[in-house]
Amino acid sequence: MPIAEVNFGEFLLLVFEWFLLFAWIWIVITVLMDLFRDHKLSGIAKAVWAFFLIFLPFFGVLLYLIVRGGGMRERKLKEQEDAKKHFDEYVREQAGSGSSADELHKLSELKDKGALSAEEFEKAKAKLLA
Repeated sequence: MPIAEVNFGEFLLLVFEWFLLFAWIWIVITVLMDLFRDHKLSGIAKAVWAFFLIFLPFFGVLLYLIVRGGGMRERKLKEQEDAKKHFDEYVREQAGSGSSADELHKLSELKDKGALSAEEFEKAKAKLLA
């Protein structure tokens, strides 16, 4: 079919069909990702769900969303919380390890306050600069 013979209505229908195809692919991939990320399901249960999702895709996806749809949200939120927790820990760890100049400044403040003797200050300074 040459492009000149396609009218505007047929073009809109074609665009809508492509949209539905990509939406369907997105839904199937999302369901499969949720299925294999769930650590509470046994391997046999995952295999049964995968069978339905591959060989009876419309029925399998609809059944999965009905039966396990609420858990999908909870698992995704848990995954996001874990990722945020790990990121926050990493930032705290990196922010806590200041430069040598910061550490020397803290040591000198402790020495000025009398919390460290001159010998302790020199030992800590040598250890820090080594």
